[in-house]
Amino acid sequence: MELWLNQLLALLALPEYGLSTLFLVAFVSATLLPLGSEPALFGLLKLNPDLFWPAILVATAGNVLGGAVTWAMGLGSHQVVDKYRHSSTHLRALDWLERVGPRACLLSWLPLVGDPLCAVAGWLRFPFWPCMLYMTVGKFLRYLIMTASLLWLFPGGI
Repeated sequence: MELWLNQLLALLALPEYGLSTLFLVAFVSATLLPLGSEPALFGLLKLNPDLFWPAILVATAGNVLGGAVTWAMGLGSHQVVDKYRHSSTHLRALDWLERVGPRACLLSWLPLVGDPLCAVAGWLRFPFWPCMLYMTVGKFLRYLIMTASLLWLFPGGI
């Protein structure tokens, strides 16, 4: 067990690969803090192109876990949202979210609205695991498409 743990830590060690940093950046960027993880992912892949799939998966995992934290924050935020319960925008948004359900978490990859959407899904008590599934699909596709596009646009070395 100790050998396995040491090998895992060596794989995630900084600065050799940067997967642990990528995980942390992706995690934090999925909370309500304004941080983007795509530049970290792109930079890591420019330095280590052979880490394409591990980096995509690590970024997705970090971002989904950050989305889970945001979902949990939303679950506990009833008192704050109650102040704005009667605005027309709020009512339209809630109506749409209640009709769409956990599938709305597919849009968690969107800038500005994606992370608050995860919080609202928790606040509305949408089922946790379906939300995580839709978040995972949306965030994975975002990382895959954006990273592949950037690597295609900027193919040369650093």
